[in-house]
Amino acid sequence: MSEAKKPGRKSSAKAERRADMMEQILDAAEFLFSRNGLYGVTLKDVAKRIGVHHTLINYYFEDKKKLFDAVFARRAVITSERRMRLLDEYDRTTGGKPSVEGALRVFLDSDLDLYIEGGEGWRNYGALGAQVANTPEWGAEMMDQHFDPVVLRLINLLKKALPDCAEADIFWGYHFVTGALMLTLAQTGRIDKLSGGLCKSNDYAAVKERMATFMAAGFLGVCARRKAERSI
Repeated sequence: MSEAKKPGRKSSAKAERRADMMEQILDAAEFLFSRNGLYGVTLKDVAKRIGVHHTLINYYFEDKKKLFDAVFARRAVITSERRMRLLDEYDRTTGGKPSVEGALRVFLDSDLDLYIEGGEGWRNYGALGAQVANTPEWGAEMMDQHFDPVVLRLINLLKKALPDCAEADIFWGYHFVTGALMLTLAQTGRIDKLSGGLCKSNDYAAVKERMATFMAAGFLGVCARRKAERSI
């Protein structure tokens, strides 16, 4: 038997074709879901974008929600693990004495870098993530599942940086941070119009330059005001 016809080589080629088709399906679905949402896309739409019969999509995914979940999970694990690792490294390098802006910069910048450097796929995923985060019926559960551990790791660092700050204020601060991040990832184009083109919704580098500093000032301002109120 020639090397080309060995069973192991055939199996490997089949696995590679399957993996390639899976990536094509996920990429196509990600593009469509990011623009039209879960309910605005059919499996036939995904198949049409790839150029295959819709029964092939059913071979890989039994229904649309399973496909949507797979699309969301694919990049969620990458950004979550990346941020968790970098937050842990930051905590170690600061000797357990993080700053507010330092912790926020690790959390935000490490994520924004993926959208800056990752091309269209990551930008589509960012828009999709913004949709999920703002869909209370089922999106909150998905965000909980994929992002709670890394968010709570950030909260832990912020508590270290702000030991005298009320815990509720720290959680509210995170709420404002994630709201601004999701609006950025949604790329609505609103800031483009409001600023007359001075600012661009897809200018993640400009967001990265400003967001952590802006949000850190908010945390510090609220906590300082609370402290002053308690001293009266």
